[in-house]
Amino acid sequence: MYLSSLIVGAAALAISGVEANPVPKAKYKYVAAFSIDGFHASDVEKYVSARPGSTIAQLLKTGYEYTNAKTSAPSDSFPGTLNQFTGASPRTTGVWYDDAYDRTFYPPSSGCVGPPGAEVVYTEALDYDPTKLYSGGINPANLPQTIVNGVCTNIYPHARLRVNTVFEIARAAKLVTAYTDKHPAYDLVRGPSGTGLTTGYFPEIASLPTQIDPTIEYDKLHVAAFLDWIKGVDPANSEGTLGGKTPNLFGGNFQSINVAEKVAGYQEAPGFPFTPALLSTYDFVDQSLGKIVQALKDQKIYEETLIIVASKHGQTPIDPTKFKKINPDSVTNATGVDVLFQTSDDVALLWLANHGDTEKAVANLKKNAHALEIKDIIYGERLQDYGFGNPLTDPAVPDIIVNPHTGIIYTNSNKKISEHGGLHNDDRDVACFASNPALKQRKISTRTSTKQVAVTILKALGLDEEKLQGAEIEGTRALEGFDD
Repeated sequence: MYLSSLIVGAAALAISGVEANPVPKAKYKYVAAFSIDGFHASDVEKYVSARPGSTIAQLLKTGYEYTNAKTSAPSDSFPGTLNQFTGASPRTTGVWYDDAYDRTFYPPSSGCVGPPGAEVVYTEALDYDPTKLYSGGINPANLPQTIVNGVCTNIYPHARLRVNTVFEIARAAKLVTAYTDKHPAYDLVRGPSGTGLTTGYFPEIASLPTQIDPTIEYDKLHVAAFLDWIKGVDPANSEGTLGGKTPNLFGGNFQSINVAEKVAGYQEAPGFPFTPALLSTYDFVDQSLGKIVQALKDQKIYEETLIIVASKHGQTPIDPTKFKKINPDSVTNATGVDVLFQTSDDVALLWLANHGDTEKAVANLKKNAHALEIKDIIYGERLQDYGFGNPLTDPAVPDIIVNPHTGIIYTNSNKKISEHGGLHNDDRDVACFASNPALKQRKISTRTSTKQVAVTILKALGLDEEKLQGAEIEGTRALEGFDD
């Protein structure tokens, strides 16, 4: 009942809480927000030193760089995205990972029959056919279900959210919005009302091999969409239409650096320089940003646009000598108790069948800490103290978070040398900067959260930041330099 009532309440708040009211005059007519997935804070100086004439270097000359910015914890792409568009963390959004568990959900097409509790998968598994770039979006038969107002209901990703997004607030103010990402499941950013996007564009990345060149070709689809949007053009296979207008708020991600880090990574040398393959991928992304800047200039709207680059996540490890993989089943088995579900990357989130088994599971994990390379186990009061929430009262919160040493990946894959999703600095210390020709170059070392991007977007567009529910709950404010 907790989540079903919360879904209805959140949707109602999302609609009623974003009605247009008088707001301060907009500082910018447009905001373009990009995540370069895998772009570490330390990579910014590394790349600019290697390419002083790059687009990134030029953007920084008229921008604010936040050198101590952190993304969400966990640092999976879903909470990392929501950090930037809700101003809130998983304890508030209810979204922990793109593959998680909820004690009030039921499996897809189950009719909500049987005991509640199910895996909640919002990946390519939702597609009609994940082997195709475009297969018709989300197949309702693949959606998890829960009971809402006494009715068994398919829960789309956007309905999973408990608080609204900046896209919803922009749409309620009659602004035009657009977003692109790697799966149709990024329907998520539409927010609980489902109305946040004027148009969405979601080619399926899982249809391509996890290799650098195919991923660059995939990213080119996103770049083409950005260029089309700037001209008010709808790419083929869009969900919705711009009606010939340039979106006031648009954005999306780049995947190629993320993949290059997983398959090529950094050199085993002082400072961990980019491998040639990783550097060439950075060059591709930089050239793409250059095309976007030029398109804004061609439309004569560059000076009216705030460009924000903030990565959803980094990647662990940067130091290639620290990489080690461990079978994730070893974590489950080591608990010695009934584990309902585990999601693992360079972290392990555990949902137990019985909350009362937590102490026993933790004691057993500690006995196996050396073999499992465990650095820390977060559970009980520490979950709440660290801001993760309470599994006794929130059906989405895991009972235990296993934090391994840096470089340890709980995986059986032989295709990657790094991963994200965990709590490590390599995961969470991300690139974050905002640029406009009127800004003077600043490096800001104050501790920053990418949650602040959400509030900054609203302030930049002259929208009421107090309507962003998650940011209000967590006390999130705009990025320094935009907080006046």
